[in-house]
Amino acid sequence: MPRAPWALMVAGFRRYATYRQATVAGIFTNSVFGFLRCYVLLAVAAGGTVAGYSGPQLATYVWLGQGMLAVVNSWTMLDLAERVRSGDIVADLLRPMDPLWTYLWTDLGRAGFSLLTRFSVPMVVGAVAFGLYLPTHAVTYVLTAVSIVLAVIVGFACRYLVGLTAFWLLDIRGVSMFWSFASGAGSGLYFPLAILPDWLTAVLWWGTPFPSLLQAPLDVAVERGGDGHAVLVIGGQAAWAVALLFACRIVQARAVARLVVQGG
Repeated sequence: MPRAPWALMVAGFRRYATYRQATVAGIFTNSVFGFLRCYVLLAVAAGGTVAGYSGPQLATYVWLGQGMLAVVNSWTMLDLAERVRSGDIVADLLRPMDPLWTYLWTDLGRAGFSLLTRFSVPMVVGAVAFGLYLPTHAVTYVLTAVSIVLAVIVGFACRYLVGLTAFWLLDIRGVSMFWSFASGAGSGLYFPLAILPDWLTAVLWWGTPFPSLLQAPLDVAVERGGDGHAVLVIGGQAAWAVALLFACRIVQARAVARLVVQGG
């Protein structure tokens, strides 16, 4: 790996490693909500299945989802909008590396730290308290890891696009609030999307990137639909990742042109 991306990932890892109290508080909060959500879904299943998920699959769905919340981190906006308001974005644009890639590599470092802490601890808690589902195929672990990385990239690209709206709006609170609501409801955070009507599930899967944030890696991990479904899901995530990063480049170019036209 080139030196610059690696240095940025390390910097992102170290930056978030300094917030020890916030990390502990996040682990505790995610674990508490893990118990609440798990008991609710298991009660709905009542010893049977819900939308094709067995009891152990539901438990894994909940606890893996709670661990992935901080890894994907879809609700926390980048500081891009603040740098646009303050004018510091001009310095970012003058640096050798495109701000898009600078933010991406740094965010991957942040995700790596969250994976070691706010992901792993809730998973251990869930494994001790409940009977989690263990994949029956070794390849599932590899596919799950790939799916989680793609989920982080998709989430980053969406948040970067939200941040870019500051070039036109300056105050992005309304956009970020809408994004937080829509991504939470459409990503499978609150319940498996398979519970919804088939037409609505299809619209979310094919028309929005939301399921790629959580639902996709969770389905891959619990082997819902088998390996064929997992490959299809990961392919969809990869397509969204490429499309959204390309959209980031296009929107950023328009934003920079607007900045230049207005005199910087």
